[in-house]
Amino acid sequence: MSSAPHRVFRLLTFVWVGSALTIGYVVAPTLFAMLQRSVAGDVAARLFRIEAFVGVICGILTLALGNVLVRRGVSEYRRLRWLVAGMLLCVLIGYFGLQPFMDALRSTARESGLDLAHSPYAARFGLLHGIASLFYLVETLIGLALVWMLPAGSHGRAAEAAGAAA
Repeated sequence: MSSAPHRVFRLLTFVWVGSALTIGYVVAPTLFAMLQRSVAGDVAARLFRIEAFVGVICGILTLALGNVLVRRGVSEYRRLRWLVAGMLLCVLIGYFGLQPFMDALRSTARESGLDLAHSPYAARFGLLHGIASLFYLVETLIGLALVWMLPAGSHGRAAEAAGAAA
């Protein structure tokens, strides 16, 4: 069996987890440290939108590859698929479930001529932001666990040999 599915699974995992860690824990805090809060929030919102789509694409492709590998007899990907599904669920709830409400509050405050932080919508936005941040944290922690649990190079080849022998 070719090692390509293993390598692509690993690559997609690294792209997804690496981009989530970079955007969420390096880029976003840097934006808020260097720019006016409202500008930083706008830029961060766009970056998190891109990150959400990266997560969905990587998640779907990684789940599909995990299914292919499990069907080929590489059973160590069974539990990895659950981690990928958990990450994907966090993206779907945290971004696609909560972000539209946050965007609506941001837009309503601007239409009223107010900065979101000084609007009557600030508390609700803060609550939604906190919940979304919690989902993002869980996503990245699951992602770190996924990277940690990826089959090592030689272990992956041993699993391939076992799958080919069966």
